[in-house]
Amino acid sequence: MDTESPANGVQADQRRVPKHVAIIMDGNGRWANQRNRARTWGHREGVKSVRAVVEESVQRGVGTLTLFAFSSENWRRPPTEVSLLMDLFLSTLRGEVRRLNENGVRLRVIGERRAFSEKLQRRIADVEDLTANNTKLNLLVAANYGGRWDVTQAARRVVADVLAERLDPAAIDERAVAARLSFADLPDPDLFIRTGGEKRLSNFILWQSAYAELYFTDILWPEFGAAAYGQALDDFAHRQRRFGLTGEQVASQTGVAGDAWR
Repeated sequence: MDTESPANGVQADQRRVPKHVAIIMDGNGRWANQRNRARTWGHREGVKSVRAVVEESVQRGVGTLTLFAFSSENWRRPPTEVSLLMDLFLSTLRGEVRRLNENGVRLRVIGERRAFSEKLQRRIADVEDLTANNTKLNLLVAANYGGRWDVTQAARRVVADVLAERLDPAAIDERAVAARLSFADLPDPDLFIRTGGEKRLSNFILWQSAYAELYFTDILWPEFGAAAYGQALDDFAHRQRRFGLTGEQVASQTGVAGDAWR
């Protein structure tokens, strides 16, 4: 995908800012390898991009930002890298909580957290509680998360509710499943970004991203700062979102082609 700004250079106005942006933060290890440094150094440097994207989301009025920090498949990586990622997760939570509060950011972690150490689980709970009343941005961090896991755990909840007679089997539909997925209280992603040059979803919020606009860039995550993120938001602002309609139907409803945004 072309990552340059849209041809007419118009910045995204508030009507066209995505309510929810999801990002696969890819390329930390390759960025470090290109500089003859350990992959773990790239992960540490990638935290700076997280800060930049969070702050730009607040400035732009993005309501929800979901970052893929650690997938359920990442446990297969070398043990030293996994250990570093867990330590980095813990230290980042500890070090960023003041910044999150100052920016009005509420942090939530989605994923199967029982695999984490008790220390990390406690820290996650503490930061979630501390930021629970912040309203400028919902920051979701997907950790030990997989899209298929999410659908599977939703299915288990459906079965449990049927067995407990809280749900009529005849009432099981898409809404019933969606209500039992992670972050069911928040809007589905409007914009799905992946850095690092790969063009796949990698088992990230699969159900919720069914109608997300996809944006792929070759920029490696440690170099994906506010400017690069702004380009992605501007690109989104110029897309026509049809949701099954024709372009002519969208234009007739809004009066302006490509102006169906909510």
